[in-house]
Order: sequence, then structure tokens, then C-alpha cells
Amino acid sequence: MTAALAAFTVPSRTLRALASTEPSPEGTRLVRDVRRSKRLVLLRAVLDAAPGGSSGRTAEHWALLEEAERHDPAAVRDVLHYPATGVWAEETLRRLHAPFGPPPDLAHLGALAAAAALRAGIPFTHTLRPVHGRLVLPTLGLLRPDRPGPLVLTERSWDPGNPAALPLHALPGGRTALDDLDPYRAPGPAQPAPLRPARRLTPKGHKRWDTQWSGALTLLQRYDTARAEETVQLLRSLVPLAGGSRSSGATLPAAAGSVLARAQAPPALAATLVHEVQHGKLTALADVLTLHTADAAPRHWAPWRSDPRPLEGLLHGTYAHLALAGYWQRAALYGARGAWAQHARIRAQVAAVLPTLRAHERLTTAGREFTDAMAAAERAMDELPPPGDQHAAARRAVDRERRAWCEAHPELAPFAQV
Repeated sequence: MTAALAAFTVPSRTLRALASTEPSPEGTRLVRDVRRSKRLVLLRAVLDAAPGGSSGRTAEHWALLEEAERHDPAAVRDVLHYPATGVWAEETLRRLHAPFGPPPDLAHLGALAAAAALRAGIPFTHTLRPVHGRLVLPTLGLLRPDRPGPLVLTERSWDPGNPAALPLHALPGGRTALDDLDPYRAPGPAQPAPLRPARRLTPKGHKRWDTQWSGALTLLQRYDTARAEETVQLLRSLVPLAGGSRSSGATLPAAAGSVLARAQAPPALAATLVHEVQHGKLTALADVLTLHTADAAPRHWAPWRSDPRPLEGLLHGTYAHLALAGYWQRAALYGARGAWAQHARIRAQVAAVLPTLRAHERLTTAGREFTDAMAAAERAMDELPPPGDQHAAARRAVDRERRAWCEAHPELAPFAQV
């Protein structure tokens, strides 16, 4: 866990494969490797910044992690690279460097270590203090002890059949967890209301999600086998959003490998998964490659939003919608109802903003290659156009939306044109 991290290079072939949004072995490998390296750097930073240095409880937690890793590296890797662990690590590092505010939750490192030790199957004894009567064990679930105070954990402490244990719910057909337990499954109270995670679901709620997830994966496998496989490989957890959420889905950089989503019918969930997985891919790429040097001022028109977007937001939105356009095109070729209309509408939106992206003066050389490859992927869709004049009609509709947006934002109208 403390080994030096290799510097990343992104070959042109891998960059263009990622830009197309089409799944590729080299693209998936890069995304996973970047996520793992970033997490290790973050965990090392937490350990270095923690009070006490190489002594105290933090050192004990870390020593248990290292012992577990010697016996089962894969189990420890899964615990440390679980999406919620990233949210905890970023929040803890922020608090360690903040002179005021809430104290860092360094005790959670002990929960990570205990979960890793339990999964590795090593003999151990570790004392932790439950919070509000619950002790979360990341990737496993939580324990609800029958008495207050510190809890002594051993290799026999986790039994999913024990009434005191509440296992994390595994979605069918893969290694993705439905996470409604981990306190770090989403950022804290500062998170906007539309992205509040749901509270713990009932068995009926779990069953509903099982049905929706299975249906969405079935559709992905039918229409786009490669995207179905990519989704399973890159998505470690799915976090249900609270009722009333306006957003159908979201991806948060701190929780790499996770998607927040509201309950929705399988066709809509399949599209949400395609869309959100792209955000995760582009975030990983941007961690090792600078695509642009633009500021964060919101000034650009995006057909899928009413508010102006910074260049970074426009790039992310265009990338995710490019993947959606390809997904709906494949679904249409399989006869999915309404898919041609979805494809035509989304492709027209992407085509309308790609020239703005490609012409932006703050793109780097890599950014120009990336956006050029995106444009090539959009043009390749001409090989299988929708029937009739659906594409032309969709482009006319997008042009009307552009004009309406410019009237609503006259000071930004130049940014809606090339």
C-alpha cells in the first residue's frame, strides 16, 4: 500500500478510444488504474497528516490493514477502493487541514481495517466504538450491538445471519452493491438537496431495485453488450437517491466507481447508467491528462441544460450525451420503441455544441485530439441514420432552442455560436 506510484502516460490510441465513448480494454484498464493510484495517494496523505504519525490508534488501524493485505490483497484492495472510502478520505483530509470545523473521523480507518481483516479471514482483535449504536464495516454492512460502549471485534464478529448484522445489499448479476448503509456513500450536508441519498431501504425497496437493476442490465446486454460489461466493471456501488430527487442520476468525483440514482423504470435506468459511467471515465482521464486550461465561469450553452455551463461542464455533458446517442442508435436497430427519436434528439444536441468545444482556444493539444475524436464518433453515426427526416427535424428543434437561450442570455449569445 505504500509502494511508489507509477507515472501515467495516455497513448494516442487509448485517448481516442476513450474519446469515442465506446468501451475498450485499454480505456477500462486506464480508468481503473488511475482510480486505484489516486486512492492510494489520498490514503497516504491521510496517514501522513493524522496526529501521532507512526504511533497511536491510527497506526494500529494501518498495521491491521497491512496484515490483512499480506494474506488477501484483493479483499483489502476492494475495501480501500470502495467508492465510499474515497468520500471519507477526502473529507478527512479536508478536516485534518482545517483550523476550525468538525474533527476528522479517523476512527473510520479502524472500520476499514476491521472490514479488510474480516474479509481476509485473519485472526485479529480490534476495539472500535459504534456511532449512534451502529458500526459500519465498509463493503460488508453494519453491526448493531445490543449494548452501548466500545465493541471488541475478532475474526468471528461478522455473521450475516446474526440479527445484529445488517449486510450490504448486493444487486443481482455482478459485483455492484446497492449502498444504503455507508455513512460516506455520498458527501455530507453540503450536498444539494436533489442529490441526498435515501435512507436505509426496506426489503421491499431492495426487491424493487433488484428488479429495476436486472431489467436495465438485460436491456444493456441486449442492445450494447460492451457497454453492459463496462458498466459492471466500472460501477462498484449504486446509491439510491431520496424520494423527490429531480436528478435521475449523478456521479461524484470523490466516490469514483459509484452512481447515485433515483428509482426509475429499467429503460430509463439503463440510459442513466450509460450516461453516468461516462462522467466517471472522463473524470479519471482528467486526473492524469490536462484537456483544457479554461476557467470555471459559466458562459456556454448546453442544449440539455437551461443554465450556462463552464467549459468543463460542457465537455462532460457532451461526452456523456455522445455515449447516449450511440446507445439509443443501437437500441433503435434492435427495435426498441421510441429509440430513434431519442437518438436523433440527443445526437442533434451533441452535434450542435461539438464545434464550440473543438474551436475553444483553451484546449490543450490532448484536448484537441480528444474533441476531434469525439467529433469523428458523432460523424460515424451517419452510417446508420434514423428513418425519414427525424435527424433534420431534431436539428431544427435544437436550433430553435439555441435561439431561445440566446434571447434569455443575450450577454452570453456569442458563446452559443462558433
